[in-house]
Amino acid sequence: MGEDSHDIGRRALLVTGAATALTVGGVTFASAAGQDRTPQSRTIRGTLPTGSPDYVYVPVEVPPGVRELSVSYSYDRPTVPTGTAGNALDIGLFDERGTGLGGRGFRGWSGGARTEFFVRADDATPGYLPGPVRAGTWHVALGPYTVAPQGLTYEVTVTLAFGEPGTTPTPVHPQERARGRGRDWYRGDCHLHSWYSDGRRTPAEIAALARAAGLDFLNSSDHNTHAAHPHWAESAGDDLLILLGEEITTRNGHVVALGTDPGTFVDWRYRARDNRFGAYARQIRRSGGLVVPAHPHATCVGCGWKFGFGEADAVEVWNGPYTPDDEVTLAEWDNLLVAAVRGGRADWLPAMGNSDAHRDPDVVGLPQTVVLADDLTREAIQDGIRAGRSYVAESKDVALTFTATGGRGLRAGIGERLPVASDAPLTVRLDVTGAPGCTARLVTDEGVLLTGAPIPSDGAGSLEWRTTAGYAAYVRAEVRHQPTSPQLPGALAAFTNPIFLGRG
Repeated sequence: MGEDSHDIGRRALLVTGAATALTVGGVTFASAAGQDRTPQSRTIRGTLPTGSPDYVYVPVEVPPGVRELSVSYSYDRPTVPTGTAGNALDIGLFDERGTGLGGRGFRGWSGGARTEFFVRADDATPGYLPGPVRAGTWHVALGPYTVAPQGLTYEVTVTLAFGEPGTTPTPVHPQERARGRGRDWYRGDCHLHSWYSDGRRTPAEIAALARAAGLDFLNSSDHNTHAAHPHWAESAGDDLLILLGEEITTRNGHVVALGTDPGTFVDWRYRARDNRFGAYARQIRRSGGLVVPAHPHATCVGCGWKFGFGEADAVEVWNGPYTPDDEVTLAEWDNLLVAAVRGGRADWLPAMGNSDAHRDPDVVGLPQTVVLADDLTREAIQDGIRAGRSYVAESKDVALTFTATGGRGLRAGIGERLPVASDAPLTVRLDVTGAPGCTARLVTDEGVLLTGAPIPSDGAGSLEWRTTAGYAAYVRAEVRHQPTSPQLPGALAAFTNPIFLGRG
């Protein structure tokens, strides 16, 4: 057993890559001698002060002949004053190919979900990638998420086991097509976490819950790792399309990569001030995915979205059970719609909703995005989301039909445009099922312009509005539960993307 200590407050450090990453002194191991292949361990101790860099790398010199590398770690959690952040230390691993941003050295990330992990050729801890443990300089990556005023004292133990490496399995991924119903409305949940990051459910358990929730598709989105990608194929089927992605969890907000190519890894080690997000958004799209900022106004540390929406393909307006931060995001999204139509821009940002479910009692499919797509395929579902041909509902029980009609048989649905003259009469109609006691209302660029009576106990209701395109540039629908406070609107049961009115 060997030991080394590093106090970042007193030791000289080497800057690597991004300005918020630092490297401390590391550890070395002896090569296995003859028949002696006894595992070797080294322990590194150190202290991180308040204001530490986002990422601290501990070099590990790995000799030839290693079969398995394992890591365990711990850190102190001192008492802090009310309202002050305590200690939270994330961890991950990079191999001999280096820690460069977007490089090939990534071998896994567990954040703060695990206190130990291993990698070897034939297997790895969930969140980490199996593969050979080759000789060279590896790095344990420490991410001081928050540091208490007293500092953060940590201990990391690295153990090497020697022997034959084994064979790395060939990954098998889900098919990009399921048995669809042709052009139809398909229900999905695109923000879910398994035990391959900080979730507590296996892919099989998530898939079973998705089927029970009436979903047709889902998207794998574990935090900062694509390690789950080869483990979804057995859970997919003709009745469930499984897309692959990642939740890129930066210190300035989270973004879902929705439906990327299998095996796509998207780096997260940057802040808005680094001006790197655009490059990674383009990587997501080159890999066949959509860029979807997640819970932009969530109150957790590092969750607030700071990158702007210029690179987004859609935005997650509703995340899990409806809360005040979702209401703030809904209002911000509506402001973006107003700015687009009043600026004469054809581009606009569609909205979606997802569960962000991690563990019991989180409900898979609360909410769910209902997409009009030509078929149940990766490409068709993404096309529907990108075009805004979708609405968001709290469960499979809630269904909407929302249309605008004008003269000469003109008709438009959600995400579409009704091309009529500004003074031409038109009719907007909303039909709702599965929402007893809720209230439907229509929202335009001028605000809420029509609110219906409470929906009867059978859950079915309708709302019809006659207007002109000169009066409203767009109209969207909301279905809300009864408010619990007179000062606040009721929680959403469903909402739609807009229908645009006029010739644009």
